[in-house]
Amino acid sequence: MTVPHPSAAPGPGAPGSKAGGRTSRRRPPRAWLGALPLLVFAGLCFGLPAGALLYGALTRTDPVAGTTEITGEHLARSLRGPYLTSLTGSVELSALTAGLATVLGVLIAQAVVTSRRGALRGAVLTASGVLANFGGIPLAFAFVATLGISGVVTEIGHLDALGWNLYSFTGLTVIYLYFLIPLMVLVVVPALDGLRPQWREAALNTGATTWQFWRHVGLPVLAPSLLGGFVLLFGSAFAAHVTAAALVGGSVPLVTLKIADALSGNVLVGQENVALALSLDMIVIAGLVMAVYLPLQRRSSRWLR
Repeated sequence: MTVPHPSAAPGPGAPGSKAGGRTSRRRPPRAWLGALPLLVFAGLCFGLPAGALLYGALTRTDPVAGTTEITGEHLARSLRGPYLTSLTGSVELSALTAGLATVLGVLIAQAVVTSRRGALRGAVLTASGVLANFGGIPLAFAFVATLGISGVVTEIGHLDALGWNLYSFTGLTVIYLYFLIPLMVLVVVPALDGLRPQWREAALNTGATTWQFWRHVGLPVLAPSLLGGFVLLFGSAFAAHVTAAALVGGSVPLVTLKIADALSGNVLVGQENVALALSLDMIVIAGLVMAVYLPLQRRSSRWLR
């Protein structure tokens, strides 16, 4: 039997060596070139519009002299008066609908996951995929025909006598829940599938109740997915525009409606830069939302593999 010489053993820098329990791998020097088309596409489709938006929000052009100067006037105006009211209104509506949709979506998803009927699961997931992408003018028209002033359900149930008004904050909440709840079902079903049956069996064998299992095992493991789903729903509701514009117009203060009015000059002329500043405010809020969502998503993926 031939004994290998100690000098023949792979060193720390050899391709097959392990440093700290990890096999060292060298990436090709030009591996990043494969992502170059994606980077160019993202720069053209997102970078240029974002740069133009930032430039318009932070500059002011003198119509007489034609000179351009940097100013924070537009950002300051976007954070006071009716513009601030619309921004807070969008945040309140998004937070409320995202919270309700998270709770209801989790309950529906849990019923689907624990059901032994595969047909029910397939039907619910298929319907959720369709309803989560149903919005805009068709959604507004469907609710007007159903729950509007002369809607079918409104007349049958005499909802107008109960004070029901579709063209209000409450009406928008109901409409947003129509597509946010299915979206939450799609988001949380894979997380519920990731809960291992052995965890529940171990908890029950040690004398734990169902509530104790969910309190000490289920909910802590699902917490990152639930919070991430809430953040995703918040962003979807915060960016919605067409349905609210077709349904309530300017009766409910929303930032997307204010941006559209400022760009079109429906209220005041020459407020395009304020609209860009409001858009910049939305980007900042969306960035904060995604900064919370991505770490939670990575954390939940480690538990639910």
